Amino acid sequence: MATPKYKRILLKLSGEALMGDQEFGIDPKILGQYAEEIKLVHNLGVQIGIVIGGGNIYRGIENSTDGIDKVTGDHMGMLATVINGLALQSSLEHHGMYTRCQTAINMDRIAEPYIRRRAVRHLEKNRIVIFAAGTGNPYFTTDTAAVLRGIEIEAGIIIKGTRVDGIYDSDPEKNPKAKQYSLINYDDVFKKNLKVMDMTAITLCKENKLPIGVFNMNIKNNLLRLVLGENIGTTVTQSAPTV
Repeated sequence: MATPKYKRILLKLSGEALMGDQEFGIDPKILGQYAEEIKLVHNLGVQIGIVIGGGNIYRGIENSTDGIDKVTGDHMGMLATVINGLALQSSLEHHGMYTRCQTAINMDRIAEPYIRRRAVRHLEKNRIVIFAAGTGNPYFTTDTAAVLRGIEIEAGIIIKGTRVDGIYDSDPEKNPKAKQYSLINYDDVFKKNLKVMDMTAITLCKENKLPIGVFNMNIKNNLLRLVLGENIGTTVTQSAPTV
């Protein structure tokens, strides 16, 4: 059996990725595809925590005229992440993995409350832990929630699954000549205003020396290859040379 580079990871998935080709909601094919990719890593004995966004269900109110205030909108977004978390939990279990879903907002009838020691114990028992409802507070993104949980469970890396191959100097979906970085440091992410994660999440990673891996989750075996230490996507670390 191949030896993974990381013993414990925090995987961040976007809610939008679950839409597939739909305009909103959850595509069962994508859900099953992600479960299969995660299972390959789980079979190596890697301990896996997951945070998933909610943008496929509710995007918040940045450009909205629906009259919903920011705090209420953020709470609605947190509930959207719970829906996605439960869907992912069900798919993972259908693929033979044991899971727990923990939420930052108490809803005991459908998920456990988030308790760090309990989460770590689940991971040690090789259960996949899905962290839902963000941080439980408005004004914080699921990127920040992912980094916070990653720090708390002492993950070796934050792995962000996207629909592009890594971090670029401009949007590769709009600029075909966009340059991809294979290795970059936190300071350059700030200076170049690269849209990796929000600045709060990047700052937390820098302060806690927690590397970030950004890769295309939609390419088969990419997650497995990254965890095995292959040069997949982009890695953000403090030790990376200035670009």
